[in-house]
Amino acid sequence: MTRVLVAYGSRRGSTAEIAGWIGDTLRGEGLETEVADAGSVRDVTAYDAVVLGGALYAGHWHKDARRFARRHAAALSGRPVWLFSSGPLDRSADEAEIPPVPQAARAAEALRALGHRTFGGRLARDAKGFIAARIAERAGGDYRDPDGVRAWARQVAERVAATQGTEV
Repeated sequence: MTRVLVAYGSRRGSTAEIAGWIGDTLRGEGLETEVADAGSVRDVTAYDAVVLGGALYAGHWHKDARRFARRHAAALSGRPVWLFSSGPLDRSADEAEIPPVPQAARAAEALRALGHRTFGGRLARDAKGFIAARIAERAGGDYRDPDGVRAWARQVAERVAATQGTEV
């Protein structure tokens, strides 16, 4: 059975939840899938494919996602990899493809990623922390699209199956 890792970097849990939706969808498509915090992953050699996601904060990709990409680039060479970002606090990710921020673009290049998708983010209106609270006053809310995430994950599952010579 094809094994897939969905790793994520998340500060407030929104990106972790998106990773969970992706993992559930991949499992539903018949792929053995593990979802894990990118900072906790020590070895990727047991996986046939990887999906790596990171939250966006002030135009930066989450540090755990960046570190994961650097740490595992050699081991992932030749394996299919996809990236995702989450963070726009508006509906822009639903309206058009948003290119990856520079850090995610560098990771995509280093990992020879087969694709990248930016999804809307979530910031609770009662977010703690000075900067988060100020942002939440004007843009707080949940801008994620679970159906869009799942549709993208099904596309990933199809491509994983194609690279492994199996059917989904």
